[in-house]
Amino acid sequence: MRKYRYVALHTVVAAAFIFTLQRFAFGATLETSLLWAIVFGIMAAGLAVMQANR
Repeated sequence: MRKYRYVALHTVVAAAFIFTLQRFAFGATLETSLLWAIVFGIMAAGLAVMQANR
């Protein structure tokens, strides 16, 4: 259970960070920001799963 919480937290934080960066720092559109947030969230989830299984 703790592993899933770690993966979920890592995913949400990475997605929120990249969304904020894209939307406000780079001035991207909402659709582009959401797309990047989803992509980076998936990548962060993969990294978190790999780290949790070590």
